[in-house]
Amino acid sequence: MYATHLVCKGCGSEHPLEARFACDRCFGPLEAAYDREAIAAGVTRELIESGPSTLWRWESFLPVRAPGRGLPVGNSPLIQADRLAAELGLDCELYVKTETSNPTHSFKDRVVAVAAAKSVELGYEALACASTGNLAGATAAAGAALGLPTYIFVPSDLEPEKIIAAAAYGATVFVVDGTYDDVNRLCSELAYDRPWAFVNVNMRAYYAEGSKTIALETAEQLGWRVPDRVIAPIASGSLYTKILQGFEEGRSAGLLDDGPDPVMHGCQGAGCAPVATAFAGGSDQVVPVKPTGIAKSLAIGSPADGVYALDVARRTGGSIEAVDDEQIVEGISLLAAATGVFTETAGGVTAGVLRKLAERGEIGAGETVVVYITGDGLKTIDAVRPVVRTIAVSPDPDDVDAALERRLASTR
Repeated sequence: MYATHLVCKGCGSEHPLEARFACDRCFGPLEAAYDREAIAAGVTRELIESGPSTLWRWESFLPVRAPGRGLPVGNSPLIQADRLAAELGLDCELYVKTETSNPTHSFKDRVVAVAAAKSVELGYEALACASTGNLAGATAAAGAALGLPTYIFVPSDLEPEKIIAAAAYGATVFVVDGTYDDVNRLCSELAYDRPWAFVNVNMRAYYAEGSKTIALETAEQLGWRVPDRVIAPIASGSLYTKILQGFEEGRSAGLLDDGPDPVMHGCQGAGCAPVATAFAGGSDQVVPVKPTGIAKSLAIGSPADGVYALDVARRTGGSIEAVDDEQIVEGISLLAAATGVFTETAGGVTAGVLRKLAERGEIGAGETVVVYITGDGLKTIDAVRPVVRTIAVSPDPDDVDAALERRLASTR
């Protein structure tokens, strides 16, 4: 393991590799630091390719050793989306990196795998989390696989499918009367006097590192190269910033081809778009909001990494923008029809921003573009229910033909 300590992103102070909610000096966020020279000297493409077909092939870039047990996470497909590109009038190499193949059908399995492994290493005997939805299922599943009791805290307006899925693994689920930000504050208080590893609170410095693996994996799938442009959702901002960090660390280690950083586009739902609002206004401050709208898995009104997301967008020449609920549903439908990937509302946000960029002509000919789809559409089925149409027929072939004729006539 090449991780050496934790470092504060605010004041730069160093801390040991233990469970910590924030920096003792300035209360800033913490992240893992590594011996970069040792990684560059000891890690090769051949070493990575000989590793397991999971995120643990990137163990050298993570702050914990690969565990001997747990769910198989990572190695998600990178799908070339030629039909989607054509539908949007794009002359580029467009890919969809879909995380729906993970054990609980979202990218949260990556971050939980790392946090859970570190929790066991540090001697914790229970997992917990504050969740907007996908993290609930991922934490509950990881706890079940490891044989650990698990405590899940979610806002009361969460999609019922996600609550049921978390409870099905045997987790204790607390439905909190409030927003996700209320839930997060509650868990921050509980983390001080409960012997629980809250994966995104006192284990957050380790948890966030799991997101880097999606970028490293993408580069390997592209033949060890970095895409020209990335389009990814923003909730707390951690995934978005860690994607860029993953590409940067891969290059620093000598694994990836040289070149500029990708242009980074961040995506939010209009009902909860504090980072997009700050970007549009040219501000360096992210003003908290009360979330609304259908993109509940992105509904973090006070995003912990919002200011860092602004920096990523600006220094890569990217953007952070929002789409409304109607555009989200259109994005879900577009992606499903053109690629065969059915995404939840967060993916509808990402697909909606992709469409906006295409319509504005911001995606250049010949570029390599990767769109990150972070969760399965079966988790938010009610979002698309109003736009789904079926045809009632009798068990008679003539009735089917007549119904098809009527449908064709209505579209002429």
